[in-house]
Amino acid sequence: MEDGVLKEGFLVKRGHIVHNWKARWFILRQNTLVYYKLEGGRRVTPPKGRILLDGCTITCPCLEYENRPLLIKLKTQTSTEYFLEACSREERDAWAFEITGAIHAGQPGKVQQLHSLRNSFKLPPHISLHRIVDKMHDSNTGIRSSPNMEQGSTYKKTFLGSSLVDWLISNSFTASRLEAVTLASMLMEENFLRPVGVRSMGAIRSGDLAEQFLDDSTALYTFEENRPVGGFSLRGSLVSALEDNGVPTGVKGNVQGNLFKVITKDDTHYYIQASSKAERAEWIEAIKKLT
Repeated sequence: MEDGVLKEGFLVKRGHIVHNWKARWFILRQNTLVYYKLEGGRRVTPPKGRILLDGCTITCPCLEYENRPLLIKLKTQTSTEYFLEACSREERDAWAFEITGAIHAGQPGKVQQLHSLRNSFKLPPHISLHRIVDKMHDSNTGIRSSPNMEQGSTYKKTFLGSSLVDWLISNSFTASRLEAVTLASMLMEENFLRPVGVRSMGAIRSGDLAEQFLDDSTALYTFEENRPVGGFSLRGSLVSALEDNGVPTGVKGNVQGNLFKVITKDDTHYYIQASSKAERAEWIEAIKKLT
């Protein structure tokens, strides 16, 4: 690459007047994003145009075009909007990261923060899973389910893992794809979502929370048909049987016999009653395998 070039390559750009889409060769420098017309696979000089990045805002992912999921949107200080389409999710995110860094090039602290966000994870505090799920079910702005195929099988009412990640970011529930993947895994653990098909089912066997959900266009997921009234994570929990005299003080109703207790990682105590001692033993054994 030439001196001072941060990134260069092909992107498909939407036209300003006629909204057609054409491939252009883009070169990113500290203050500008320059693009060239292509003829015979080569860029034609002089540049076709340039985007001044000072005061520019970037939206990625941009979901304004349903049939173009790999878009980046740039809005300049003069409110001119540019829509740029990458060839893959990885390439889109790489461009978005470099452009964001170029926009904030005059703010070293901001650039350092961007690099930190790329390599670390911090889940937003006080996030409500129920609020997220309610918005996901919204008929206008929520996640759209449709038939999808995997290895010759068709799965109805499913959505892609990468589509959910895009949706979580675009709705400001998370600030990065890593946060979105971990949040999606939490939604799955709380039985709001479930994996469908070989690709996504294989991921849940991973012991790492952040790797259970796949940010992938080949991994399929669906909503649980019966949305739970409650639930809790078994990760790091303790489970044990209770004798009849082990019923905690203040518990109402006839709860004598066949009780067991689950203590979660955050020290919340749940008391559960099985229909028989044999069933209680089965539940305890099954829960132990998942803790």
